[in-house]
Amino acid sequence: MRVLLSGGGTAGHINPALAIASKLSERYPDCEFLFVGANGRMETELVPKAGYPFKSITVKGFSRKLTPKGIAHNLSAAYHAVASGQDCSRILKEFKPDLCIGTGGYVCGPILRKAAQKGIPVVLHESNAFPGVTVKMLAKAAKVVCVATEEAIPRLPEGTNAVVTGNPLRDGFLNFDKTTARAELGLDERPFVLSLGGSLGALKINELMAQVLTRAADDRAVCHLHATGKAEYDEFMEKLAANGAALADSGIEVRPYIDDMPRCMAAADLVVCRCGAMTTTELLAAGKPSVLIPSPNVAENHQFYNAQALVHKGAAVCIEEKDLTADGLFETIRALTADPAKLFSMAQNAKNAAITDAADRIADVIDEVLSARG
Repeated sequence: MRVLLSGGGTAGHINPALAIASKLSERYPDCEFLFVGANGRMETELVPKAGYPFKSITVKGFSRKLTPKGIAHNLSAAYHAVASGQDCSRILKEFKPDLCIGTGGYVCGPILRKAAQKGIPVVLHESNAFPGVTVKMLAKAAKVVCVATEEAIPRLPEGTNAVVTGNPLRDGFLNFDKTTARAELGLDERPFVLSLGGSLGALKINELMAQVLTRAADDRAVCHLHATGKAEYDEFMEKLAANGAALADSGIEVRPYIDDMPRCMAAADLVVCRCGAMTTTELLAAGKPSVLIPSPNVAENHQFYNAQALVHKGAAVCIEEKDLTADGLFETIRALTADPAKLFSMAQNAKNAAITDAADRIADVIDEVLSARG
């Protein structure tokens, strides 16, 4: 069997594709894969690093800003959209896939549209509660759209064949024991708060968290680990020093990056973070209460909808960035960590909402599509 996968631009599009490929390799040991991504995006590094063949096409997303710069960008994007059609036809002709899978990002558009036109079955996966533009454009041409949450289904075009599968997880999030993780991190009996703004950090969260940690160092009611992002670590530590934060023996740690996330999340009593699709999936799988701060700088405000999906399940509190203050964030963290019953209820709600076999569910969908083709 030959499977072409396309998705990129962010880890939230790439990691699900890699997880699906891994699961299909288990079920179909002789399966051949080809990933198609965009020139210059992170998939050009992540996919070959994972050991899969990769081809790139030159495509650009469209700007929504009708400024001279935005219009010029869109003219270039339109040109590449047309020009990439020939590359897509060549790739499909050479690889001859039995199935094409798309996981989001504008790179999916040209290759999957061309595949559908040629009668090659297409399966899509949408990781966010608010589907992206490309998935919505391709939805009716797909045999099935696999979605992470049921909230995504009414936001797809009418008549879309959609099924809830969840998001495939990275290894490790289901295997860590909380007691063991806490011991390995050297934590005491106080509640443990984990906070981060993503691998690159988040300027607004860091600005406020410097004040939160200064107060927490005096309060000493919790242990707290904050990740600043590598680019902002030095400036963050300078702010703490300027604030007079006494971190020594306070139970507070600051890192530029967390490279043992499954362990840290397993140990946490509360997580404060952005709410990208994979982050919210990991929070549910780990059964973690969370304070979610959606990024306002993402397409279609999709992080807000991801957050609301967890809020409606009773697993999270959402604070939009426009409403965020250092005092408000500190008091929210303080109130939750001082209420074990509330944290326990939120943790149970998270666990109950988790889908931990998403890769298998998606593989089952693919099995059905292939069986229907004969």
